[in-house]
Amino acid sequence: MKKSVVTIMAAALALVATLSSCRRSGSGRTVAEIKKSGTVRIAVFSDKKPFGYVDENGVYQGYDVYFAERIAKDLGVKVAYVPVEPAARVEVLETNKVDIVLANFTKTPERAEKVDFALPYMKVALGVVSPDDDLITAAEQLNGRTLIVAKGTTAETYFTESYPEISLLKFDLYADTYKALLDGRGDAFSTDNTEVLAWAIENPGFTVGIDSLGNLDTINPAVKKGNSDLLEWLNEEIRTLGKENFFHADYEATLREVYGPNSDADSLVVEGGEL
Repeated sequence: MKKSVVTIMAAALALVATLSSCRRSGSGRTVAEIKKSGTVRIAVFSDKKPFGYVDENGVYQGYDVYFAERIAKDLGVKVAYVPVEPAARVEVLETNKVDIVLANFTKTPERAEKVDFALPYMKVALGVVSPDDDLITAAEQLNGRTLIVAKGTTAETYFTESYPEISLLKFDLYADTYKALLDGRGDAFSTDNTEVLAWAIENPGFTVGIDSLGNLDTINPAVKKGNSDLLEWLNEEIRTLGKENFFHADYEATLREVYGPNSDADSLVVEGGEL
């Protein structure tokens, strides 16, 4: 028996709907889908003070978390934090485990091939921290020695490509990198200058001998590749927040106490996505 025209059309429409749903799922959740669910899933660090960390009460804190809370508020939803390791920041987007990555994510050409970056909200370069009694003030001093880095970071890439004579001791977690430095398992540690400067302030006996290395980069939110709906929303959010100097307020709330009363917020903060 031949199927009726109505049956064929119904099947075709169902197929189109299924394919459309798959495309949306394949490129991440839309803003409407996030709002409907009531929760936005945001990847942050749990051990990278003062940008993303869990405090003694088990509460997420930091510069990135302050921003994440505002995103959730303006979406009208709750936020579900997903702790992430540096090397997994792309993977959690690709596998739809999160909607947004706000884990001190430096924008690079290589990463931009795999995820979509929104406008920047912070500036950053690399820094190197080492013990005061063996202070590293130039990268060449580390030739033939051991530098501690976190896997999947710009520091790992930079030193691998630019200083192959330096032996890299790599860890998945930032907490492990600092423990290795404190234990003397490496001669120095490198990551974003913003972080090592903060860490050295809280850890007497260590100094950032190199406070700016490599390119001046930016920290940007990231969404799954192809999720233009959420990307456009984030860009507009960053522009709107810039009009109220939101990221300077974020700095005052989360970083001023760390960097000190005379620190220059403008050296780190990007407002409205404009450098």
